[in-house]
Amino acid sequence: MNNISLIGIGKLGLCLALTFEKSGYNIMGCDIDEEYINALNLKTFHSEEEGVTKGLLASTNFEATVDLKRCIDHSNILFLLVATPSLDNGKYDHDQIESVVGQLLSFEKPKEQKHLIICCTTMPEYCDIVQDKLKNHNYIVSYNPEFIAQGTILRDQAHASLVLIGEGSKEAGDMIQNIYEKSTLSTPTIARMTRHQAEICKIGLNCFLTTKISFANMIGDVAKFSGLDPEPILKAIGSESRISPQYLNYGYGYGGPCFPRDNRALAIYAQEKGVEALISTASDEFNKAHLEYQLELFKAQNDISKPIAFDYVTYKPQSTMLVESQQLLFAKRLAEDGYIVTLKERQVVIEELKGLYGDLFIYEARDDEL
Repeated sequence: MNNISLIGIGKLGLCLALTFEKSGYNIMGCDIDEEYINALNLKTFHSEEEGVTKGLLASTNFEATVDLKRCIDHSNILFLLVATPSLDNGKYDHDQIESVVGQLLSFEKPKEQKHLIICCTTMPEYCDIVQDKLKNHNYIVSYNPEFIAQGTILRDQAHASLVLIGEGSKEAGDMIQNIYEKSTLSTPTIARMTRHQAEICKIGLNCFLTTKISFANMIGDVAKFSGLDPEPILKAIGSESRISPQYLNYGYGYGGPCFPRDNRALAIYAQEKGVEALISTASDEFNKAHLEYQLELFKAQNDISKPIAFDYVTYKPQSTMLVESQQLLFAKRLAEDGYIVTLKERQVVIEELKGLYGDLFIYEARDDEL
């Protein structure tokens, strides 16, 4: 029970591996890139994610491999953290999970029962489908998604406020709960339910946060267009015990790799069940409208001859990710309209920006220690 295997040790998987290793577990992680695996084992890998490089150097019970069979033989507890990108229709792409499941089925049926714990974001009901495929192969499937933010993954894992467990059995739920109680420094709420309920819960939670963000920006836009400062208004609303101040600030719209796509996926799943998820749709639509209001206000208050500098254009300051970044869209629109725009970013981000936009911007490198 002291051994844990992780299938898929990209950014999130590696962080979870280091979190578990730090709390005393013997970890084996598996991925497909041999050069990356060698760098992990030699501890020469450098990550832009806060704390990962130091955590890897400090680890003593973490090993990486490209051999999936060796990884699953290491433990009866298998956490699965592969990518589930969004398809053009807004649903999640489960192909990488399917590939792993196919490989598990190709191996001899394990003599001892194994637990496959899916941590990727999935469409509701999908984990039940995986269980059906593996039920005769001595696997119990559970769902245990992460609630983290890019740039603070290790911190978020160590100080979790919620651990969501879609348990395949009571034994599985107990096991997962014990792992998190040992590996978290906080005292998180442990929410145990069925796989299907947990899948809805995961995207539902993120959709509630997008609703708060869009609501705050809507109130803020109303205040701004009235010539008022939105901060005291939102601060007062957030001070009400039924509401809370978290995610209730005026600023850029939401972006990144989770919030926008979770909103869309929930609306799609709801529609399939005969429910029109108007709140999720409205949050998404206002997020787009908010950018237009911000641009209108900015142009009214700033002459085109005035140079503009952005301290960051990633979707959040602690991250190096540009996916659906509202501040990047804001900067891009201004530059396209003739404003002289300087982007101050980390060098790795600048290289990506140059590849996407060439000389549309002026670039200024900054050095942030992660």
